[in-house]
Amino acid sequence: MNKEEFLNGVIKKSYDRVCVMSVKPEKEIVRFRHRQLHRDIVVKLFNEDVPACRFLSGIIHENLPEIYDVYDLDDGFAEIEEYVSGMNVGEMLEAGLFKYKTAGEVMRQLCAALSVLHENGFVHRDIKPENVIISDKGPVKLIDFDACRRFSRSKYADTHILGTVGYAPPEQYGITQSDGRSDIYAAGVLFNVMLTGAHPSEKLAPGKAGRIITKCTQINPEQRYQSAEQLANAL
Repeated sequence: MNKEEFLNGVIKKSYDRVCVMSVKPEKEIVRFRHRQLHRDIVVKLFNEDVPACRFLSGIIHENLPEIYDVYDLDDGFAEIEEYVSGMNVGEMLEAGLFKYKTAGEVMRQLCAALSVLHENGFVHRDIKPENVIISDKGPVKLIDFDACRRFSRSKYADTHILGTVGYAPPEQYGITQSDGRSDIYAAGVLFNVMLTGAHPSEKLAPGKAGRIITKCTQINPEQRYQSAEQLANAL
């Protein structure tokens, strides 16, 4: 079964297309709505396997999207997950900066999601405003696991250099292998952007927040918080 047969057979049997959310060379994201239940889902079609999606399909956590099913296709890989209704951090920043209390709560819930990934050997590698959604139902959701990879003690550096410029730490550019502390770095940048609208190298948040962000974004991973739990406790 290829992607077209998957959409026309498995999906369109019960769902109607709502909109195409994103089209890139490596993936397509489409929103569908169930005809009877009127519940929306997101279908992601990839050219390559996404191991993190397979792992998350067995996980239910309030700060991660629920993945209902995954499919191996003749021309790629497909995933069906819940549609998270809400606004991402980038969209919310268009209306103004976050107060410390609100930003801190977003960060604590982000840390909870990262803990699940890190404890199971995964590194997200693309923490940024667009990938953190404050859902209409309340919980913060970490999304988009395309760049996610497993940490391997046998590797010296990442095989594929991925991530978003400004948020990705130095090690994600092939210097050494990324691990959970790479996500800590990106989370620190995100925290600063929520509070100041700028990268910490341009404008650092004052007070306690600035101290937390400075520790998150140390060049040497050994000098950062060593886990998402440590960062959550500092917040």
